[in-house]
Amino acid sequence: MMVKWFSLGFWALLARLVLRNRVAILISVVLITIFLALQWKNIKFTYTEANLLPDNEIASIEYNAFLEKFGEEGNLIIIGSKNDSLFTPEIFENWCKMMRQFQENKSVDLVLSIDNLKELKKNDSLQTFELKPFLDNSKLKDAKYLSDKVNELRNDLPFYEGLLFNKKSGTIRGAIYLDKKIVNTAERKDFVLEILNPAVEKFELENKIDLHISGMPYIRTMSTETIKGEIGMFIGASLLITSLLFFFFFRSFRATLISIIIVIIGVMWSFGILGLFNYEITILTSLVPSLIIVIGIPNCIFLTNKYHQEYKVHKNKAKALQRVTTKIGMATLITNLTTAIGFGTFVTSNNDLLIEFGIVTAINIFALFFLCLFVIPIFHSYIPAPVERHLEHLDRGSVRRFMDWILRNIKTNRVKIYAVAGIFAVLSIIGILQMKVTGSIIEDMPKKTEFFQDIVFFEDEFDGIMPLEIVIDTKRKKGVMKASTLRRMEEFETKIQKIEGLSKPISVVNLVKYAKQAYYNGNPEYFELPTSQEQSFILSYVKNTAKDSKDNVLKSYVSDDGQFARITTFMRDDNGENMPAIEASIRKIADEVFPKDAYEVNITGKSLVFQRGTNYLLDNLLSSLVFAFFLTALLIGFMFRSFKMILVALIPNLLPLLMTAGIMGYFGIPLKPSTILVFGIAFGLSVDDTVRFLSQYREELRNNKWKIKKSVYATFNDAGLSMFYTSIVLFFGFSVFMLSSFGGTIALGGLVSITLCFGMLSNLMLLPALVLTMNKRLANAQELPEPNIRLREYSDAEIDDLDNKKL
Repeated sequence: MMVKWFSLGFWALLARLVLRNRVAILISVVLITIFLALQWKNIKFTYTEANLLPDNEIASIEYNAFLEKFGEEGNLIIIGSKNDSLFTPEIFENWCKMMRQFQENKSVDLVLSIDNLKELKKNDSLQTFELKPFLDNSKLKDAKYLSDKVNELRNDLPFYEGLLFNKKSGTIRGAIYLDKKIVNTAERKDFVLEILNPAVEKFELENKIDLHISGMPYIRTMSTETIKGEIGMFIGASLLITSLLFFFFFRSFRATLISIIIVIIGVMWSFGILGLFNYEITILTSLVPSLIIVIGIPNCIFLTNKYHQEYKVHKNKAKALQRVTTKIGMATLITNLTTAIGFGTFVTSNNDLLIEFGIVTAINIFALFFLCLFVIPIFHSYIPAPVERHLEHLDRGSVRRFMDWILRNIKTNRVKIYAVAGIFAVLSIIGILQMKVTGSIIEDMPKKTEFFQDIVFFEDEFDGIMPLEIVIDTKRKKGVMKASTLRRMEEFETKIQKIEGLSKPISVVNLVKYAKQAYYNGNPEYFELPTSQEQSFILSYVKNTAKDSKDNVLKSYVSDDGQFARITTFMRDDNGENMPAIEASIRKIADEVFPKDAYEVNITGKSLVFQRGTNYLLDNLLSSLVFAFFLTALLIGFMFRSFKMILVALIPNLLPLLMTAGIMGYFGIPLKPSTILVFGIAFGLSVDDTVRFLSQYREELRNNKWKIKKSVYATFNDAGLSMFYTSIVLFFGFSVFMLSSFGGTIALGGLVSITLCFGMLSNLMLLPALVLTMNKRLANAQELPEPNIRLREYSDAEIDDLDNKKL
């Protein structure tokens, strides 16, 4: 009894304080909004790649060791064309001007293109190789000279095949290496948007030639710009659709306006909290403002619906507003708590991207709860009381007929409900067995954008753009350049080139072959490893070149001490799901070619690290989902002190997750970071209805003298309408994310909407049926202990009784 009166007294006191201090509370809201708006100056978009793996994971350690030896691999931008008109004198001159413009920019370290290409030449007097210009600038206006040099490049310089040209299709490309210091800063964006893109657009317009641009710095920049554009679209679309639904339900412009103002304030707070914590806007945190709208409107619906119910009974606005908070304050708090749990469990993922998303979303959900709880009664206190047309939704025929149909099935067809649920569960499990995991870096990129089409172009022309790096440790200094090592590397490269999905490897072997070709005056027939007799004098030329040159020709492929060699191959990004098989094949070949006592072979690169990161993240997200189930079970167990209630709460929320996972399996939607998020978000939202239903059922039992059927039907008739309304809003609200151009965001919006739809039906049909079945033998209060927290809507008599007491 003490617990009941404490809970009731607290919410009654809070309701009175809110209505008696309206001006002070509104001023506080304004001041908080101003303070958080001042934090917007700290908001910035991310310029770094999402690191899915922690630094202490072996794949991260190996990748960082690779970067330390051979340098950053993510600073390359490539520009290519498949049009032979590029090599007409006037157009080629414009190409050269454009490339020189890039080279002169402070953000660029190096530009490698056919116009500044260097050719390896032998210098017998110095016993070294020299890098000589491939083109004679004085002859560039001679069309025949240009044509001959292009043919020479394609036929006589196999070293550059796959690097700068595709021999079969004739595609040519240039490479821009950005300063590594600016790759993860705003300067990268400035170069791409203010220098690179305008120059390329000007070239295309003047010369009527299409150019293609790609590379990770470019992809990341254009993705960020797309995210920026979509934030406003999401906010506008979600606000529009949820507001229209709110108005459709309540037919009140004033109530709709109040809700719009509240969620707009919530959006402003969400941006302010991002700035306050100095969190960068990523593809996940960019969704937070829209989520606030989608989650906030159901809160407004729940509170407004209760206000209308109370006013219809009392016809007293002040009394109705006070009793909204008094009656359902605790229930609203707990339902927001379960929503926050769904998002907050991402904090356990050990991934910065998800941790920040979970923290910001959970904080904003609680902030929005108090904003709704305080502001809705205050605003309604200043406007006229609702009229009859505002209250018609409480008895709307179409909705009521739908709810009555569900109730009839609960009463007479519970076996059919269980049978249908069982069939869906079995079908879902079959679908789940067909699910795949993908580690694609670009799969979720906006496929209708020009920069994505350029990615596809380079993947088709050069067998992929995602590097896979293989590091050979010879376990001794200068071991790489030994003849036996080079022969093993050549054998290894020949074998891995046969693995489906990999491009032609590039390594020091190519350089040594090129050196032999240069030694024999550039004859392409000699593009091969030196024989044992040629080894000593040709490699001496190579070593002299490396020693005397400022730009060591070996440094990209051999470590400074000569112990480690690098082999680079490329793979199409759509082969991400095949990475484990590709890696296994490479390791098997490595074991055959390199004796373990003399060599150690490590596989790394962005492709592998991202795949490993995806698997790691999926494991963490699955753990977070299990943790969400565990926390929800604890919460319900603490509230109701009943194991039956825990089962009844979890089963209706587990089935929708199974059904969504099954759909993903049947339709080939892979498990990836964006789709695994669906389950935690949907569970946190769906379980709200479960808690609301069970808490009211628990109290209806007491009011109806432990008559189970009567209590279930009474609960359904009272809570079912709010559950329906909020689920519809959430369904359409999350559907807004399907307007995105990012595949991951589309999947997130669509799958969460589907899951919430399943969750609504499950909570409206399966949940009451389970309650009726599992509590079939309930006879008295001893079988359902007094709850620790009472969430029911207190009766008017109890509140009137409390009004006569001192709080």
